[in-house]
Amino acid sequence: MKKYFASVHKKIYIGLSLLGAAILYLTVVIPKLGIHISCPFRQVTGYDCPGCGMTRASLALLEGDVHQSFRYNMLVFFLLPLFLIYYILEKKGKHKQSQMLMATMLAMTVLFGVLRNVKPFNWMAPTDL
Repeated sequence: MKKYFASVHKKIYIGLSLLGAAILYLTVVIPKLGIHISCPFRQVTGYDCPGCGMTRASLALLEGDVHQSFRYNMLVFFLLPLFLIYYILEKKGKHKQSQMLMATMLAMTVLFGVLRNVKPFNWMAPTDL
């Protein structure tokens, strides 16, 4: 039992460390040093990938602006709850359902990436309000 709790604590520490590093990057490195990671897909093709706008969405969330965060990249607001459900299904041993959910999330991501670059759906592209 001790081994289990040590494993859980280690995962929590790793998760909190990654979260801390991400917040440090978003709040210090980007604004103060102007160092940011550009999207290689957008640089090569000129189109938005499914992840385009995530840095700005994260910054908006840190400022408490959920609406603007949603405008930068709405996909994450749908995928995060689904990923939580996927994780629960995996833990309960319902592998068939979890794999179907993972396939659905992958299809959603691909569809989102394509549609946000098509004129009738360009409202999905990362924009300021």
